[in-house]
Amino acid sequence: MELVIVNRPRVFPFRREYEIAKRMMDVVLCLVLLPVLLPIMFICALAIKLDSQGPVLFIQERIGKGGRPFRMYKFRTMQHKLDNSSHQAFMKAYVNGQVEGDGVESRKNGNGRCLSIRPAVSAPFGNNGNGRVYKPITVSQVTRVGRVLRKTSLDELPQIFNVLKGEMSLVGPRPNVSWEVEEYRSWHHERLEVLPGITGLAQVRGRSAISFDSLVRCDIEYVEEQSLMLDLKILWWTLVTVFRGTAAE
Repeated sequence: MELVIVNRPRVFPFRREYEIAKRMMDVVLCLVLLPVLLPIMFICALAIKLDSQGPVLFIQERIGKGGRPFRMYKFRTMQHKLDNSSHQAFMKAYVNGQVEGDGVESRKNGNGRCLSIRPAVSAPFGNNGNGRVYKPITVSQVTRVGRVLRKTSLDELPQIFNVLKGEMSLVGPRPNVSWEVEEYRSWHHERLEVLPGITGLAQVRGRSAISFDSLVRCDIEYVEEQSLMLDLKILWWTLVTVFRGTAAE
């Protein structure tokens, strides 16, 4: 595996004015969107209930700002009570750089910034023989409704309540579970310096299709350059990504 040399990123100090403005934007946008999103969430919940056995929501402890755990909400897209040991093994390997996401990795500039994505080289875990790498999730593990929710990112809608509770923001690094954070290298922890988000810079640049190191570079770039204008751009890019049908499956 190629050795990745990363200079320690520069992180801006806490900016109270921006944090207050961002929190206000999160709350206002969530409250404005709720009347539209609640009927959609009701339809999603009803479809999940009619389609398969199990709870409507998938609630999982994630690690948020400063390493504080919280319970994150998603619509359930997988069959109930699945053995997730293979998924845990994959994600640990992904964080450790032993796999390169879903077959592509990011290209970076001389400053280690995440720029774009390109076909990835083969990796030792999950390789299907042609140099592409896939997460260990089979079609049978995802419900019929779940495939639609994943394709449209509607499974993330319940996180609007995490935002209203102040545990998440609309924009920020995606939160990991504790056993993924345990695999972090020291510089990876800088992505925990801000509230996690429903969407982020890494998601609009590559989603799950980039290596973990490249994903973290995008997150650190966001931490360093965050502003209300950048937040609005990421929200707009997210809408474009979803409407183009390039959301995660």
